[in-house]
Amino acid sequence: MKVSPYALGAMMFGAVGNPDHDECVRIVHAALDHGINFVDTADMYSTGQSEIIVGKALQGRRDDVILATKGHFALGEEGPNRSGNSRRYLTRAVEASLDRIGTDYIDLYQVHRPDWITDIEETLGVLTDLVRAGKIRAFGVSSYPAHEIVELHRVAELRGLMRPRTEQPPYNLLARGIERDLLAVTNRWGMGVLTWSPLAFGFLTGKHRKTVPPPTGGRIALRPQLFDQEDPVTARKFDVVEDLAQLADDLGCSLPELALAFPLVHPAVTSVIIGPRTLQQLESSVAGATLELDDAVLDRIDEIVPPGTNIYEPNASFDAPWLAEPETLRRSITERTAAS
Repeated sequence: MKVSPYALGAMMFGAVGNPDHDECVRIVHAALDHGINFVDTADMYSTGQSEIIVGKALQGRRDDVILATKGHFALGEEGPNRSGNSRRYLTRAVEASLDRIGTDYIDLYQVHRPDWITDIEETLGVLTDLVRAGKIRAFGVSSYPAHEIVELHRVAELRGLMRPRTEQPPYNLLARGIERDLLAVTNRWGMGVLTWSPLAFGFLTGKHRKTVPPPTGGRIALRPQLFDQEDPVTARKFDVVEDLAQLADDLGCSLPELALAFPLVHPAVTSVIIGPRTLQQLESSVAGATLELDDAVLDRIDEIVPPGTNIYEPNASFDAPWLAEPETLRRSITERTAAS
């Protein structure tokens, strides 16, 4: 499957972002008209509304599009078997996504986050079966650490199961951590890399500056705590944004144009996901996606944000659970006494 350098992300379609279904459909159609052939959504986006909207938009154009969606998170009702990467849950999640989208197959089904409870062999087994059943054409993962991707391939080879074909990590001018190990791993295994958050949750749109009053609505309304300049990490983001904005001014481009051009420079990146909320945002993103960055510009970026560096942790809300539980980091006194 061959995809365009930029993909249309549908996270902002529905109640969480743009509740106007008709406008969202127009955004999809405009993206396709601009040559984007890759649409990425997930069952959790606005609790299924995004998939429904994408399904409406693809009527009559389904065969022209590489369609990707994701599953893992609970949708509304909580319960021990209503989320995760088990055979039981992923089978139900795929069937539900097919029904919402109104299609017979999904080109790329992605496991949205790791499941530290379910055995990897079980997850790979059900995904392999779903490919063989024709429900999905291929599968991948999203926001997996490098060591877990290595383990996925090891288990797949050991058990004769299909391998994950893609990884979907966050990657932008403020979050370059995946350059340290993840991109080397995906490149070694020949995986496609579909990066998300090129505008760093709005920080690289140019709207959020140290000396400018914050805008209302949009992403700041979803998670206002991420824009609190009293927080040292956030304050550092604002400082770096000023340096990057100056670089963009020197180049004669906008900060978003610089941000959108950056991820595709890395040879391991396949496609960059843009997630517009409005038609205007789409048009602006598409217009800025033609910027070319030469070595001199990339050297200046490296001076501002060194390679492999995260100014903030883009997956902070999905940290490994063993870092949150003291008992997973400390032997008990009894264990320490027995070991001495």
